[in-house]
Amino acid sequence: MKALLLNGSPHEKGCTYTALAEVKKTLQARDIETEMLWLGKRPIQGCVACGSCAKTGRCAFDDEVNRLIDRLDEFDAIVIGSPVYYSAPNGQLIAFLNRLFYAGGRKMAHKVAASVVSCRRGGSTATFEQLNQYFGITNMVVATSQYWNQVHGARPEDVLRDEEGLQTMRTLGENIAWLLKTIEAGKNAGIEPPTYEPKLRTNFIR
Repeated sequence: MKALLLNGSPHEKGCTYTALAEVKKTLQARDIETEMLWLGKRPIQGCVACGSCAKTGRCAFDDEVNRLIDRLDEFDAIVIGSPVYYSAPNGQLIAFLNRLFYAGGRKMAHKVAASVVSCRRGGSTATFEQLNQYFGITNMVVATSQYWNQVHGARPEDVLRDEEGLQTMRTLGENIAWLLKTIEAGKNAGIEPPTYEPKLRTNFIR
């Protein structure tokens, strides 16, 4: 079993990384393989609604989004981390996730998912809610914790003093590991994943 931890902060080893690292440490202690992916500082193209991914399953912009789409089957869990910018996730991360989930969303079903946010003071719950929207629309299994998945501090050393925040990260890691092992046990017992009706798409005028 393997978990991907996606660091959406422009700071590779900043506050968001510090929170994700606490989740990672707990997962590894429960024998879950982990990989940390940092999006970096380069601009990320947003979705332009061209629709080509509906035919190809990949984005028309051939960059790191497609690299990850090609690897999604490797991961059983995805944890997305973001700093808080004006009560919202980092714009680069949102551009990445919009294209990843739109082009590769069919590969997300039944994976365990969680989001983690880092802020100095406020805006964390709005950011947390926005990130969780990706999971609820793609049949993912959302892992929770003892509190909303947030840490506080302006610098990594501040986060390391946020005892409740770090404990929340560890509890999240425990719950992700438990869900992964429960799903694996179900598979081994012959329990098949859900099958769904053909998807309907309607709007408010028909």
